[in-house]
Amino acid sequence: MPSTNQTNLTELAEPSLDHQSPHQHFKIFKPYGFLSQFVPESRKKKHLLGELFNFPDKTMAIGRLDHDSEGLLLLTTDGMMSYKVRDKGIEKEYYVQVDGVITATAMSQLQNGVEIGINGTKYLTLPCKSFKLDGEPQLPARGRKIRDPKHGPTSWISITLCEGKNRQIRKMTAAVGFPTLRLVRVRIGDINIDSLIAGDVVTLANFDAALNR
Repeated sequence: MPSTNQTNLTELAEPSLDHQSPHQHFKIFKPYGFLSQFVPESRKKKHLLGELFNFPDKTMAIGRLDHDSEGLLLLTTDGMMSYKVRDKGIEKEYYVQVDGVITATAMSQLQNGVEIGINGTKYLTLPCKSFKLDGEPQLPARGRKIRDPKHGPTSWISITLCEGKNRQIRKMTAAVGFPTLRLVRVRIGDINIDSLIAGDVVTLANFDAALNR
């Protein structure tokens, strides 16, 4: 199970600039296989965020990453800050490994919007920023093998959204014929994943960077 010891946390922690604030804020690299929550679901034994660090009471995740998605997740004890960061004006960037050599046509479709299903209803995604990455990005190993290379080539792309429907990116890439194999969020606003590895927790003074427009 991914974990970060107290020594590493001290090295990663950024000093607080606001000693008067009663709230605390964090950024973490959510590992594969973890739920973006602290309260377990009934009869489901899944890893929870509380296993990564001794977070203060009333800490909440801002938004979510699915069980099988990884990367940057912001946490806070301030409900109002959670509301602000989830605003549709805040960009979220993802690195996505897809099955096959993605085509220019598929990339154009992703950029212009594709039709996906949301709760049984057809939905046209908003135009977004998307481009093909030159090779595999420098990310920590997932811990679980994606698939055997003999099954064919894969591609890495960047997708930046200002919306977040349920499993949206996975549905988008599947809609253009290139199913998602791995999904890692690398940026929220101007807050980046940097060199974090799975399970790392960093304390932040505030989320001002994420609110830059």
